[in-house]
Amino acid sequence: MLMPFDFLRGEGENDDSSDNSVGDDFVELDAEVENRDEKVVIRAETLQELDHIEEVQEHLRNDHIVWVNIGPLKNRDMADLKRAIKRLKKTIRAINGDMAGVDESYILTCPEYAEIARSTKEE
Repeated sequence: MLMPFDFLRGEGENDDSSDNSVGDDFVELDAEVENRDEKVVIRAETLQELDHIEEVQEHLRNDHIVWVNIGPLKNRDMADLKRAIKRLKKTIRAINGDMAGVDESYILTCPEYAEIARSTKEE
């Protein structure tokens, strides 16, 4: 009687083809190990004024993930905060990045190589 794993022991109806059955089921791939000396940089920035958004934009252009505290600018001048967010959105679109609000005082921004996984709220 043929058992399901007899091909591992070389037993079966066609013993001469049993060694080919395992090889035919798998494709050998060359494993390319990427030795990356660089680490992912995550920057933490605080927006005190509208001009500080330029630093955040520069970090994004340099492929850094940026955690932005918008609380101080929000408390100081809401119109400047809206302008800063608008400029940041343009930069994010230009570099194919991603941006998400974490709460009322923080924004997470990232360049193209990273993606922000958003949680889905089930109601």
